[in-house]
Amino acid sequence: MDKKFLEKTENYINRELSWLQFNYRILNEAKDKTIPLFERLNFLSITESNLSEFFMVRVASLIDLVHADVKKKDIAGLTPREQLDLIIPETKNMLNAQYATLNRSLLPAMEKEGLKLVQSYKDLTETQEKFVDKFFEREVYPVLTPMAVDSSRPFPLISNKSLNIGALIHDKKKDVVDIATVQVPSVLARVVELPAEGDTREIILLEEIIKKNLGKLFLNYEIVCAHAYRIMRNADLTIDEDDAADLLKEIEKQIKKRAWGEVIKLEVDADMDKHLLKELKKQLQVSSESVYPVNGPLDLTFLSKVRSLDGFDHLKNKKYIPQPVKGLNMEENLFDQIRRKDILLHHPYDEFIPVIELIKQAAIDPNVLAIKQTLYRVSGNSPIIAALALAAEKGKQVTVLVELKARFDEENNINWARKLEKAGCHVIYGLVGLKTHSKIALIVRREEDGIKRYVHLGTGNYNDITARLYTDTGLLTASDSIGEDATAVFNMLSGYSEPPAWNKLVVAPIWMKDRFLGMIRRETENAKAGKPAKIIAKMNSLCDPMIIKALYEASAAGVQIELIIRGICCLRAGVKGLSENITVRSIVGNFLEHARIFYFYNEGFEDVYMGSADWMPRNLDKRVEITFPVEDDDLKKRVIEILNIQLADTLKAHIMQPDGSYAKQDLRGRQKLSAQSYFCKQAMSNSPVDADTVTSRVFVPRTKSE
Repeated sequence: MDKKFLEKTENYINRELSWLQFNYRILNEAKDKTIPLFERLNFLSITESNLSEFFMVRVASLIDLVHADVKKKDIAGLTPREQLDLIIPETKNMLNAQYATLNRSLLPAMEKEGLKLVQSYKDLTETQEKFVDKFFEREVYPVLTPMAVDSSRPFPLISNKSLNIGALIHDKKKDVVDIATVQVPSVLARVVELPAEGDTREIILLEEIIKKNLGKLFLNYEIVCAHAYRIMRNADLTIDEDDAADLLKEIEKQIKKRAWGEVIKLEVDADMDKHLLKELKKQLQVSSESVYPVNGPLDLTFLSKVRSLDGFDHLKNKKYIPQPVKGLNMEENLFDQIRRKDILLHHPYDEFIPVIELIKQAAIDPNVLAIKQTLYRVSGNSPIIAALALAAEKGKQVTVLVELKARFDEENNINWARKLEKAGCHVIYGLVGLKTHSKIALIVRREEDGIKRYVHLGTGNYNDITARLYTDTGLLTASDSIGEDATAVFNMLSGYSEPPAWNKLVVAPIWMKDRFLGMIRRETENAKAGKPAKIIAKMNSLCDPMIIKALYEASAAGVQIELIIRGICCLRAGVKGLSENITVRSIVGNFLEHARIFYFYNEGFEDVYMGSADWMPRNLDKRVEITFPVEDDDLKKRVIEILNIQLADTLKAHIMQPDGSYAKQDLRGRQKLSAQSYFCKQAMSNSPVDADTVTSRVFVPRTKSE
C-alpha cells in the first residue's frame, strides 16, 4: 500500500467525534421501545453522565491547548481549535436529542404507565402545595444557604457539577434588583414523591420545591424570577511529578483545585430571564458559546433514581445474579484447584467471588508468605482491601501498588493507600510519569515441593461492584513461567529493575506495542504468501496511529480483520482500497463491554491474549499494562467462543459504516442473538440456580477513560 495514501487524514476519524458517536449509540438505547421503559430512563441518565465527563476532561483539555496556542494536528488532521469548532455544535445537537427523547417519548410513556413528573411547582394541586411547603420547612430549609450578591457580597464560588438556582431579587426599600443564588443540596434526594391523587403517582424535583419557597430565604425581597443552572469546570488534573516531592500530597492539592477550575460549560433553563443569564455569564466569566439552554430539568442523571422507585417492576428487567464458575468448587482449597488447572473467569456472568476468596484465603493461610497486587479502582467498602490489611496484620509481606492517578478515583485511592499503610502494607504510589493500569495479583506460597506462585490476571479492576456491571475476563494460574514474570513485574514497579526478557507476559510501555505490531505484520506476511490470515480484536478504544496503519496494510494484503470496539475508533472500516477486509462493531447492551481480547490465526496455531490495554497511545506508551496468553486448549476454545458469539450478535451490535457512522443490522433473514443474553443463559445453565428467576438489564458505562 502506498505510504502517502496511508498518511491521508481523511482515512482517520477524530477521537472526540468518535466518542460522541458512542454516546449516540447509548442514546439510541433510550429510544428503543423494545427495551423496558425504566431501563430506557437509565440509558438516558448514562448519556448525561458521560457527556458531563467528556466536557470536564476532553473538551477542557482542548480548551487548554487552544489557550496555549497549540496548533498540532490530530490523527484526522484537525487542530485543537478546529476540533472544538466541530465538537461544540455536535454536543449541542446531542443535548437537543437527549431532551427530545425525554419530552416526546419517555415522559409521555411514563404517564401512560401511571407515573408523572411534575415539571413546575405551578402545576401542583392544593393538597400537593401544602405537602411541598411542609416538606420544605421540615427537610430542606435547614440545609440551604441563600447567597445574595451586591456591592458588599461578591458572587460565591460555584462548585463543579452542582445544581443551583439563580434568582433576581427586588429590594423594595432601595428599589434595586440584585442577583442571588442557592445551591440545591446534593445531600438530599432530588426526586420527591407527592401525595397520591388518583391512580397516577406523581414526583417532583427538589429544585422546584426550593423555587416555590424561595421567598422564605430572601425575606423582604420580591422574587423577580428564579431559574436552575449548572456549570462544568475543567477537571483534568495537571501534575508535575518530577517536581512533586510528595505525590500523594500533590494529588490531594490538585483534587481541591478541580472543584474550582475554569468554567467551560453553563447549562441553564431554556426560558431563563435574559438579565439573569447576562449576570451569570458575567460572574462566571462564560462566553455565549459555552452556554447550553436546556428544555427540561437540568442534569438528567436523576432519571436513574426514578428507575429505582418501588412498584414498577414490570417496567424493569430482572436483576442478573452472577453464577458460580463452572468447574470451580468454592468449598475446596482454591490453591489446590488452581495448581491442577488454569481457571478462566468471565464476569459478570461468572461470580467475582473466587478472586475475593483467593485473597482472603491467602491472608489467613499460614503457608502464604507474600501477597503483591495492583489496585486501580476499588469499591467503597472493598473486601480485597480488608483482606490485604488482614494479611499484613498477620505478618505476611504485602506489597500494594495503589494508582493515585486513576481519574476521579484519586481521593478514594488516597484513603485506601493510607489505610493499607496503617495496617503494615508496603504501598507504592505508581511510577513517575506512568499510570499503572495493569490488573495483577501474585501470591507466594510455601508448599511441600518448594515455593509456588499463584497469579490472577484480569482485564478489569479489583472492584467487586463493577464486576457485576462490566464484562471482563480473568485468569487464575499457577504457571511457573507466568509466576516468574509476575515477580518481575512487581520488582519493576517497586525497584525500577527492568527485566531483560519475559517468559509469557507482554508488558507496556516498552514491549507491548512492538509485540502487537509484530503479530499484525506476521498475519500480513502470511496473507501475502497466500496463507489464511485472520485477526479478531476486542477492546474499548482504538486510536493508536501505528496500529491503525498496520491494520490497513494487513487488510490490503487480504487479512480478515474483525474488530469489536465499544467506544472510540479512529479507524475507518469498509473503505475501498483501504479497509475492505475490516469490520468494526460496537456492542451497547445490558453490561458495559470492558474486556480486551486479541486473536491471531498464526497459521492455525491460534494465539489468544487477554489484557488491560486498549490500542491507544496512552495505554501502549504511557501506562504499565499487561497482556497475557491463554494457552490451555479448553480455555482458549472458550475465549474464542466469546469472540465468535459477539461477532454473531444481531440485536445489540452497531456496525460501522464507511463514513464512520454506525447502524444496527437488518434482521431480515438473520437469527436474533444478543451476546450478553446468550452468556447469561450459558452461565445459568451451568448453575443449580433457577434460571427463571434471573435475567440481566444493567448497563452503567464509565468513561473515566479506562
